[in-house]
Amino acid sequence: MTWVTVSRTVENLNTQFLNTQLTNIRALLNLLLLSLLATRLPAAEVSIVEPETVGLSTDRLGKITEFVDREIADGNLVGTVTLVARHGQVVHFEAAGRYGLGDNRPMDTDALFRIFSMTKPITTVAAMILYEEGAFHLADPVAKYLPDLANMQLMINDEPFPPRRQMTIEQLMTHTAGLTNGWHIEHPVERAYRDAALHRSPDLSAFIEKLGTLPLRFEPGTRYHYSIATDVLGALVERLSGQTLEQFFQKRIFEPLAMHDTFFNVPDDKLTRMAGSHLWNAERHEMGLTPAGLIPPLSGVTLFSGGGGLISTARDYWRFCEMLRGGGSIDDVRILGPKTVQAMTMARLTPEVRDNGATDYPASHLYPGQSFGLGAGVITDPAQAGVISSKGEYSWGGIANTKFWIDPEEDLVVVFMTQVLGTPHSDRHRFDLKVATYQAITDLGSSSGD
Repeated sequence: MTWVTVSRTVENLNTQFLNTQLTNIRALLNLLLLSLLATRLPAAEVSIVEPETVGLSTDRLGKITEFVDREIADGNLVGTVTLVARHGQVVHFEAAGRYGLGDNRPMDTDALFRIFSMTKPITTVAAMILYEEGAFHLADPVAKYLPDLANMQLMINDEPFPPRRQMTIEQLMTHTAGLTNGWHIEHPVERAYRDAALHRSPDLSAFIEKLGTLPLRFEPGTRYHYSIATDVLGALVERLSGQTLEQFFQKRIFEPLAMHDTFFNVPDDKLTRMAGSHLWNAERHEMGLTPAGLIPPLSGVTLFSGGGGLISTARDYWRFCEMLRGGGSIDDVRILGPKTVQAMTMARLTPEVRDNGATDYPASHLYPGQSFGLGAGVITDPAQAGVISSKGEYSWGGIANTKFWIDPEEDLVVVFMTQVLGTPHSDRHRFDLKVATYQAITDLGSSSGD
C-alpha cells in the first residue's frame, strides 16, 4: 500500500467519521431544540406587537426596563418578568436579572413564581362560575354550605357572644366576613388564629373544621379586614362542586384558558423553572434566601389555599387577566358572562365599612381612593390614589411583591413577577411601575383599539 493510498484511506475514514459525528451532532441539536421549544412553549405563544399600533411609545416603554434594572442594581430585586398589554396585544414582555441569589441563570420569561394572594381573584372567579350555574346567591350564609362555621362566636372581654348576623358569601369575597389572619398577635383573637395553625391542615375540610372552633374578629359586615376569607371561599368551591380546588381550577379555568403553567403542585419536569424565593432582612436592609419551612413545598400539597397557594408565570396570569378584560372570555372561550365580571369589579364597600378597616395591615391595606370589589381592589377616585390611575381600575398583589392591574378605561393589562417576601419597597415598586407604564401611553382612553 502506497503512502498515497494510506493517506486517501485515512482521509476517507476521517470523512466518514466526521460525517457520522455531524449526523450525531445534528440529531442532538434537533433534540435540544425540541426540548427548548417544549420548555419555552408558553413564552413562545406570546406575540409582541409594535407599541405604536396600540397607542403606546416604544421609547417611553423603555422606562419599565430602566426601573427594573435600577432596582436590581440597588439590591432591591433579584429577577423579574414584566408584561404590558393593550387592546389584548402584548407590547412589552421582558425578563431581567437572574433566577435568584445563588442561581445565576439569567431570568426567563417563562419562569415560575409563587403568586400568593394573586390566587384570590382566581378563586373568586371559580366561585362566580358556580354562582352563574345557580349554586348559591351572594347573600347566602356561608354556614348554609359549610355548617362547621355556623356557631362561630364574637369574643368580647373574653366572653363569647353570638354575632347579630351570619357571614355571607359576598362578605367572604370582600373581606368583611369577620375573619382574620392571625398576623397581629397583640389581639387575643389573632393569637387564637395563629395558635390554631390553620395552614398546617391536611386539606380544606380539616381547615374549615378547625376554623369553626375559633372566634370571629368582628361583627360580619361591619368592617373591611384582610383575612383567610378567600381560603374559606375555596372550601366552598370544593363543597359545591364535589371536586378539590386543584381539580376545579384545572378543569374550569386553567385548561380552557390554556394556562399550562399554573399549579398548586409543580410537575417535576418544570421545577428548574422555579424562581428563587427571597426574604428581606430588615436589620441588614438586604435580601437573603427564604429559610426552609417558611413557605409551602413545591409538590405534595394537599391543602389547596384559595387565598395564596398558586404558582404561575407572567404569561399565564396575563391570560387570566385578558379573560377578565374581555368581559369573561378570550379566544372564543367564555369563563364568565360580562355582567358577572362587571359585578365583580364594582366597588362594594360602604365608606364606613371601608374606613373602619382599610389600614389594619400595612402590607395589605387599601390605598387612598381604592375600595374592594369581589376578589380585587377597585379604584374609585384616581385623584386620591397617590399615583396615575384610572377610575374602575382593579388589581391586587402577592406578598412576594408580585402585582397585576387591569385598567378598563385604557384597555390595559400589566403583570409584574418577582420573589421578595417582606420587602419595604413593595408600594414604591407598584407606583414606579405604574408611572413607567402610564407615561408611555400616547393615545388615551380607547377600548376598541381602532
